Amino acid sequence: MKLVRYGAAGSEKPGLVDGDGTLRDLSAHVADISGETLSDASLATLRGLEPATLPVVEGNPRFGPCVGNIGKFMCIGLNYSDHAAETGAAIPDHPILFFKANSAVVGPNDPVSMPRGSTHTDWEVELGVVIGKEAKYVSKEDALDHVAGYCVINDVSERHFQTQLTGQWTKGKSCDTFGPTGPWLVTRDEIEDVQKLDMWCDVNGKRMQTGNTATMIFAVAEIIEHLSGLMTLHPGDVISTGTPPGVGMGMKPEPVYLKSGDVMELWIEGLGKQRQTVTEDA
Repeated sequence: MKLVRYGAAGSEKPGLVDGDGTLRDLSAHVADISGETLSDASLATLRGLEPATLPVVEGNPRFGPCVGNIGKFMCIGLNYSDHAAETGAAIPDHPILFFKANSAVVGPNDPVSMPRGSTHTDWEVELGVVIGKEAKYVSKEDALDHVAGYCVINDVSERHFQTQLTGQWTKGKSCDTFGPTGPWLVTRDEIEDVQKLDMWCDVNGKRMQTGNTATMIFAVAEIIEHLSGLMTLHPGDVISTGTPPGVGMGMKPEPVYLKSGDVMELWIEGLGKQRQTVTEDA
């Protein structure tokens, strides 16, 4: 299933995109696409609905973040071997973890606004993993059973804030609008092998990132095993699993960063496409 949240920011309704690409309303069946509706049992109930019986949503409404009321927004750094190589960083022994503030989360096509004074804002296409069942001390063999589904995330980053403002990466990752999420949550049964997904990111129509989840240093199951050994993962938690090469800070001979008016387009195989226009905070 492709589950969505549509409508004005803060007032999104739950929906489903059927096999023909038609947006249909799920409001009569669930209050939201969020933690309490992401269990296997709840998803099985939604899967049992006949899409043709659901009301068609007319027009072209805004898509909001595909998960509402996100609990923890966890991110894994330097998780693609080819991205680590372009940055000159050593391959980590364990997944590098940082958090993105939930206030950064926006819809997949909402504007991305650079904060005041930003000169180093960068793009990062990433596979998002949405937890559907509580996970604590799970093995990698069982880890994917705790996943509700997957989505596209743009882990927008302000590199100066991230590396030069004395502190953790979170400073450069948590600016408002720095977490476009969606367009839809694709349930895990739709993805045959999460470690074989192509992905790309274009800026102003130029291909900047090209990658595949096969080059992850730590696979999705390994990430869940590791994180669940540190903290309980709850339904509605989101994990952004790292980015392939081609980010602005890795460009040669000089880094390239975003400016107002730039357009980012991001895609992951089977998970859909995002598009954001860059603006500046007043």
